[in-house]
Amino acid sequence: MPRRIHLAVTAAATAALLGAMTSPPAYADPNNNTVRKLTKAVTADGVVEHLEALQDIADANGGDRAAGRPGYKASVDYVVEQLEAAGYDPTVQEFPFTYAEEFSELERISPNPRVFEQGSEFLRNTFDSGTPEGTATGTLFVIPAADTTDGCEAGDYAGMAAGQVALIQRGGCGFAIKALAAQAAGASGAIIYNNTAGMINMIGDATGLRIPVVFASQVVGEDLATTPGATVRVEVDFTAEQRTAYNVLAETASGDDDNTVMAGAHLDSVQGGAGIQDNGSGSAALLETAIQMAKVKPTNTVRFAWWGAEEEGLLGSEHYVEQLSEEEAEDIALYLNFDMIASPNYMFGIYDGDNSGGTAAPGFIPDGSAQIEDVFEKFYADRGEPSQDSEFSGRSDYGPFIAVGIPAGGLFTGAEVRKTAGEAALYGGVAGASYDPCYHESCDNLTGAGQDVALYEQLREDYTLIGNVNVHALDVNSDAIATAIMTFAYDTSTVNGAPGHPGRGLVKSGAADRTLAAIRDQRAR
Repeated sequence: MPRRIHLAVTAAATAALLGAMTSPPAYADPNNNTVRKLTKAVTADGVVEHLEALQDIADANGGDRAAGRPGYKASVDYVVEQLEAAGYDPTVQEFPFTYAEEFSELERISPNPRVFEQGSEFLRNTFDSGTPEGTATGTLFVIPAADTTDGCEAGDYAGMAAGQVALIQRGGCGFAIKALAAQAAGASGAIIYNNTAGMINMIGDATGLRIPVVFASQVVGEDLATTPGATVRVEVDFTAEQRTAYNVLAETASGDDDNTVMAGAHLDSVQGGAGIQDNGSGSAALLETAIQMAKVKPTNTVRFAWWGAEEEGLLGSEHYVEQLSEEEAEDIALYLNFDMIASPNYMFGIYDGDNSGGTAAPGFIPDGSAQIEDVFEKFYADRGEPSQDSEFSGRSDYGPFIAVGIPAGGLFTGAEVRKTAGEAALYGGVAGASYDPCYHESCDNLTGAGQDVALYEQLREDYTLIGNVNVHALDVNSDAIATAIMTFAYDTSTVNGAPGHPGRGLVKSGAADRTLAAIRDQRAR
C-alpha cells in the first residue's frame, strides 16, 4: 500500500506510516507555462510524495541512500521512473569514485568521557599523499589559539612531551604543515579544529606523515581546549575501493539548446541516514517541478540534474562539468542549485550573487549571478516572506559551474550553524539551535526517529514538521524553485543578454543529445 503523508498529519502519525513506493506522477498540463500556473501545479503534497518514496528506499536499503550503496541506485531508479512517466527521456551518467566506509573515532577518555560523532563533529584527514591509519592515546597538548603561527613551526610545540596528542586551531598555514610539525615534535596524533563554523576535508601534501590526524569542528576543538588535563584517543580507520555513482539528467523537449538553463540538486545522502532534508528536499522539489513542466514549450532548453556523490566532494557535478567541451559550457546560460530547502529551524537563504555580504574574493562570482539572486529576492518579497544572503562559497554543486564562469544562484535553509535571535524574530523557531539539528545524522528522516524530542516539540510550537522537514519552508521554496526555473526558461536576458521570447518555444532537433559531463571543483578549501 503506498505511503501517503498529507500535510495535516501529526508527527506521531507520520512516524507510524509504512508502505511501498508512491504512485506514478500526475501528467503535467501543457498550460503550466507561466509562473502562476506552475507554482499552483507544484504543491507541497506532490513534493512530499517524492520524499515518502525516498524514505521508503532508505528503509529498504539499510537506512541510507549514500553513493555507492544500494539505496542510492534505488533513488536513481525512482527519479528515472518518474521522469519517464512524465514524458522525459532521461540520461543516467555513470562515473567512478572512491567509496569509503569510515570507522575512525575521536574520544575524550577523561575527564567527562565523550565519544564524538564522525562526520558531524570530526573527519579523518584526506591528504593528497595518503591517509595513515592508526591509533593514538595521550594527554592533550594545546597550541594557544592566539599564537600567530598556530602550530606551523617547531617552536610552537616547546614543552610538549613525547606521545602527547597535539590540539591545533586551523589557520596560519596548511593542514599538512601543521600535521607534520606535530609529528616532528613527537606527537602521537593530532587534532586540527576549525576556526569557524562548518566541516571541511583536510587536503595537501603530507608526505612522510605516520601519525593519525583528524579534523574537528570549532565547537569540539574549543570544548577540548578548555578541558584541563584531557586525555583523548584518536583513531583513523577506514576501507576504500572504487565504485560507480550516477547522475540523472533530463531536459525539455523544446527550447534553444544554445541558451540552456540548468537546475540541479544532489540526490545522495550521507552514510547512516535517509537524507530526507539533505538533500531529499531539493531533489524532490526539483523532480516535482520537472514533472509539472514536462509538456511546457519554453524558449530556452531547461536541463534538470540530480547529482551523485555530492557528499563525497561534489563528485557528480564535477564529473559533469569536467567533460563539457568549451562550446557546451558556453551554451549553459546559468545554473540553479537547490541543496537543503526545508530545514526544520529554517531561514530563507539566497546565494549572495552580488556579494553584498563581502564574503567572496574579487572575481570569484561570475557576472550574471547577481541577477539570479534578484529573481529569488523578488519572489520572497512578493510572498511577504523574509530572506537573507547565504554565502556564495561554491561549496555545493554550483561550485564546478562557477569555476568555468557559468553564472549561478540557489537556495539554502541552513545546516549546522545556529539560528540567531534576530533570525528567530524574523522566521520563528528556536534561537541558539541549529537550522538543521539532524544535519548529517540518522534523524534526518520523515518519521522523527532519533530526534531531540524536547527541541523538536519546541519547534512545533511555531512550525508544522514532518519528521525533519519544515512544511512551510518546503512549500515556499518549492514555489521559489518553480518561479526561477520558469522565469529563466523564457528569458535569461538579465543574466546574459540573450533575447527572451515569453510564451514561445523552439522545437529541438535530435542533435540535442549532447555529451553530459563535469569539472573538478576549484573551491578554496
